[in-house]
Amino acid sequence: MPGRKEILEVAGREVAVSNPDKIFFPELGLTKSDLIRYYLAVAEGALRGVDGRPMALKRFVNGADGEFFFQKRAPTSRPDWIETVELRFPSGRTAQEIVVRDAAQLTWIVNLGCIDLNPHPVRADDLDHPDEFRVDLDPVPGVGWGQILDVALATREVLEEFGLTGWPKTSGSRGVHVYARIERRWTFPEVRRAAVALAREVERREPDLATSKWWKEERHGVFLDYNQNAKDRTVASAYSVRPTPDARVSTPLDWSEVPDVEPADFTIVTVPKRFAARGDPAAAIDDQAGSLDSLLQLSERQGAAGAGDAPWPPHYAKQEGEPPRVQPSRRRR
Repeated sequence: MPGRKEILEVAGREVAVSNPDKIFFPELGLTKSDLIRYYLAVAEGALRGVDGRPMALKRFVNGADGEFFFQKRAPTSRPDWIETVELRFPSGRTAQEIVVRDAAQLTWIVNLGCIDLNPHPVRADDLDHPDEFRVDLDPVPGVGWGQILDVALATREVLEEFGLTGWPKTSGSRGVHVYARIERRWTFPEVRRAAVALAREVERREPDLATSKWWKEERHGVFLDYNQNAKDRTVASAYSVRPTPDARVSTPLDWSEVPDVEPADFTIVTVPKRFAARGDPAAAIDDQAGSLDSLLQLSERQGAAGAGDAPWPPHYAKQEGEPPRVQPSRRRR
């Protein structure tokens, strides 16, 4: 017997929601309908994070406790008002990915089971030049939350010194993200090279707290994951609900909040109230696109001092100047 459907009027369109009463967060008793209502409550901020960007669909069809799968290709059965764009991946393959621009399109993909939103750092009208520079602060096991925040503040200082405005948000998981808007003048390899330079500079200034080392056996403290800026990588965007038992949200912050922020305070229940009361701390992010020139000059200086390319993710083609893709301990043996 087919499940119940609900028709919502969103952004001037009718959006069908299938199985709205399906439990998506068992510990909280929250349903798919609750998830959709959350996204509609924060739609202005959520859309700012994904607007015009191709998106990989991360689908939890059985809720946060179930298995998920990534769907890069847009479903063939979709309304004619769902926009797509063709992406070419490092493997050489192509796919039509969904592009979200309004609350109706957002509701449609959440209905597919997309708990969090995973856009690319480019806009659909220029797929070769990112406009979003992403700093993903990923702690190694055992690192305290306070240390992550210290590295976030150090990252802000370096970004500002090199001409970029950082916008922090909780990741909704274990770390912190700091985004910066950039002019659309650089290719993916150039943006990644700037990210490597930033990571090494933060590590140089905070050697006890931060690391730029790719291999886990070499890491300590908080890893600045520069490879999140490689082509075809996606990161949970602003106001994304994460598939955690308490339905935490990747929440934009003011820098004044960062020293004392507690990530557990931001959930699917609390964030709509925060958004209604104070709006989006990242509301001006699109107004402050900066230049990567200074970071790329830093990269040149680092290279002249002997620091070559850093390792790429394993499924990427071997890059010119890249060090061996062998763990250092095995390389020594």
